[in-house]
Amino acid sequence: MMKKVLVSVVEDDRFLRESMYRLMRSLGYTVEIFASAADFLASPRLAETACLIADIHMPAMTGLELYRHLIDTGNAIPTILVTAFPNDADRACALNDGVLCYLRKPVDEDHLTRCVYAALRSAGSPEKGS
Repeated sequence: MMKKVLVSVVEDDRFLRESMYRLMRSLGYTVEIFASAADFLASPRLAETACLIADIHMPAMTGLELYRHLIDTGNAIPTILVTAFPNDADRACALNDGVLCYLRKPVDEDHLTRCVYAALRSAGSPEKGS
C-alpha cells in the first residue's frame, strides 16, 4: 500500500480550516491544518506537502506571500488560494506567479476538489490518497 498524499491547509478561520480538513479527509488524503503561515513554515511536514490550500487574507503573512516565500526558498508546492475578498488584480497576480487556482469563499467543494486533483497531477503525485 502506498503512502497517502499530504494536503496542507493554512487558514486562520477555525471553522473553514476544519471544514477543509473534513473534505480533504473524505477524499482520501492525509491532511495537516495550520492556523497561520508561520505555523506551516515551522512544520516538519512542509517538505511532504503535495498540495497547499491557503487563505489569502491572514494576519502577519498572506497566502500569496506564503506562496512566494515557498518559491523563493526552493519549496515550490502546488498551491490553491482562497479568499472572501476576491479582486481581479490579485487573481491575475496570483495566477501569473504560478498559483494553480484562486477561489472565492464560500468555496465550491467540487471546484476545490478539481483544483486539488490538478495540483497533484502537476506535482506528479497520484490523484487519490490510498
